[in-house]
Amino acid sequence: MAFPVDRPRRLRRTPAVRRLVAETRLHPADLVLPLFVKEDLAEPVPVGSMPGVQQHSLDSLRRAATDAVEAGVGGLLLFGVPAVKDAVGSGADADDGIVQQALRALRSDLGDSTVLMADLCLCEYTESGHCGPLTSSGPDATVDNDAALVRYAAVAAAQATAGADVIAPSGMMDGQVGVIRQALDAVGYADRLVLAYAAKYASAFYGPFREAAESAPSFGDRRAYQMDPPNADEALREVRSDLEEGADAVMVKPAGPYLDVVRRVAEAVDVPVAAYQVSGEMAMVEAAAANGWIAREPAILESLVGIRRAGAHTVVTYWATEVATLLRRS
Repeated sequence: MAFPVDRPRRLRRTPAVRRLVAETRLHPADLVLPLFVKEDLAEPVPVGSMPGVQQHSLDSLRRAATDAVEAGVGGLLLFGVPAVKDAVGSGADADDGIVQQALRALRSDLGDSTVLMADLCLCEYTESGHCGPLTSSGPDATVDNDAALVRYAAVAAAQATAGADVIAPSGMMDGQVGVIRQALDAVGYADRLVLAYAAKYASAFYGPFREAAESAPSFGDRRAYQMDPPNADEALREVRSDLEEGADAVMVKPAGPYLDVVRRVAEAVDVPVAAYQVSGEMAMVEAAAANGWIAREPAILESLVGIRRAGAHTVVTYWATEVATLLRRS
């Protein structure tokens, strides 16, 4: 049909009509809230580069988790900041490690009312800030991939034992998903999910996170094991590899600068796809809004709808609780 019979504006006439014909919907259960918990904190500490985000004490973590679940958030993703770091990241799998303490506390508080996810990496726990033990102490040191896998297997078992429903390996070591799947099965946790950070890019948008997790590398960078930003076909190879090794779901990180990758992954697989709206994405919106350059809430919602529209089933976002509350009120 041609104008004037064809008038697409009819479908946009009122908010009620727009809601009725919306092609993409954002629901609180689509959202996962990342939470940082730091060992030996008495009170939460604000993260300066991430407005509204805190390094939590165990007590404040429990309150924040309860608030998120009551708002309808679909899951919680835990990151730990230990009091002591060493060459192998031994705090990551210690029975009294901070994430294991947090998982037990949240399982006690929340039961099965939410999905507890544990990020599995060693960068927060090693002296070097890298994602595994190093090959040497010299200037040419890099992460020892296979030594890291041994550590990842131990960490996965510890996290599952403490109550994690989902183990989310983010270190980008070759073979990590297969080793973790085998380790979980071997200790009786065949029912626990592996959410693989399958396409994790060496991004400039991680800066604020490294403040929150105290995980900045002490030398060099992570480009030797995180993906190169120009590459998209490589992301599909990484995804296929992780699925062959036993991943139950896959993640693209960051989300906003890689919506094309989110779309391609979603079209290529038949498992749930998550996308992580990372700290730098959040910080840009918060900074622009604080300067009056954009409208904060509409920009947040639009960014999340865009990630869902690209094909992500689940969005990891620091605004999860706030957005879930907004959605339930609308």
